[in-house]
Amino acid sequence: MERAVGMAYYASEGAGTGGRLRETPEDFRVQELERFDREPLESDPDAYPHIVCRVTLRGWDTNDFARALSNRLGVSRERIDWAGTKDKYAVSTQLLSIQGRGLDPEQLPTIENSEIEVLGRSGRGLYFGDLAGNAFGVGVSDPEHPENALAITEELQALGAGEDDRNDEKSSGGAGDESVSIGVPNYFGQQRFGSRRPVTHTVGLAICRRDWEGAVMAYVGNPRESEPKATQAARRFAEETREWAAASEKFPSGLRYERAICGRLAERESTNGAESDGERGADGEIDTENFRAALDVLPRNLQQLFVNAAQSYLFNRIVSERLDRGLPLARAVPGDVVCFADRESPPELSLPDVGRQQRVEAGRVETIDRHCARGRAFVTAPLVGTDTDFSNGEPGAIERGVLAEEGLTRSDFDLPEPYYSSGTRRAICCRTDIDIDIDPLELSFRLPKGSYATTVLREYLKIEPTELG
Repeated sequence: MERAVGMAYYASEGAGTGGRLRETPEDFRVQELERFDREPLESDPDAYPHIVCRVTLRGWDTNDFARALSNRLGVSRERIDWAGTKDKYAVSTQLLSIQGRGLDPEQLPTIENSEIEVLGRSGRGLYFGDLAGNAFGVGVSDPEHPENALAITEELQALGAGEDDRNDEKSSGGAGDESVSIGVPNYFGQQRFGSRRPVTHTVGLAICRRDWEGAVMAYVGNPRESEPKATQAARRFAEETREWAAASEKFPSGLRYERAICGRLAERESTNGAESDGERGADGEIDTENFRAALDVLPRNLQQLFVNAAQSYLFNRIVSERLDRGLPLARAVPGDVVCFADRESPPELSLPDVGRQQRVEAGRVETIDRHCARGRAFVTAPLVGTDTDFSNGEPGAIERGVLAEEGLTRSDFDLPEPYYSSGTRRAICCRTDIDIDIDPLELSFRLPKGSYATTVLREYLKIEPTELG
């Protein structure tokens, strides 16, 4: 399953601890590392109409909580914003902003399994990415070999250690020691693609190829054994019959997006005639406009996620190919593109600033590596888009080769909105300080925004990907 989304390697070779995650929400604690300016609550509500809150949620997905909050307030869900979506199987602490014209901050509702703390006001709502990162506290239930965490930590220290502490024996990663620096491949985790049905990138790749029918069928069809039997049957029915009205009824009510897509196809087929859904036109090509239009029933953020997931898959493949060739992740080689640390990073976290880039020439490798060792620079790979500037040398050959193997070029990302992407770059190694307690087994660490806790946890537990989500 991991190979299917481009993750071909672990950074550690030792056996994992085993165990289970999220037995209770308290076993997975996540707190945003905040980076969002706000004004006092007494500030002019006309100038600062957004109320900024810190919420602690137990067993709530952020989307579901925002919907419940908007219903209690009697306002549109669109008036509530946040910087990062948190999972329901956790205790999470994060910022929310509420466009609050006419709203009394002292009258925010009480909602079960949540705490709301009003912090102040802002002139705008939160955006995705406004946070600096997240701090995690993860308890592992019933690990078969918790002691293996020590050896894994030692292995990961080699990737996370900088030039100045590579031989530092301040800690062997043992229980009770101070935190140590580790590194892991900065893979996009399984959640990016669908924890139990990883198809989001498949849809995105089809969109990049302008295969709108393939995109729809990858989402609506394409049954997986991990799904309930009724869902598998509905997907097979859609694939085999293309009877969209009937297919919409066969999907369980919880799969509202599949039902909506099939419903839209049925409407357009009824309006435009069946020939627009598969009959060849005068030019000999199959008219797939109905399939493209069917995707428009999905929320805009989900539509954007499809191409984002395709980019993430390509990135994972580039990182895996680099590991396969024995190239380092935390150090540069000639031709690499590095970015430098964000000058506004909080003291406890070093954030890459992909807007500050430099191509690494052979004579500069040693200097760049010193910056990488101190957390001031990061080797990057592309999230491919229309404006992607590939690396040189062997790193560039890897990037171009992965794209060519998928039959894609940069121009394929010149798509209609909301699918268009100019691309960016991303650090290929994620370094963090980690604290480990063995009895009971608990891991505590911080990650910059955009990095996945599962990329750290998979190294330690080495369990099925479906059990990490």
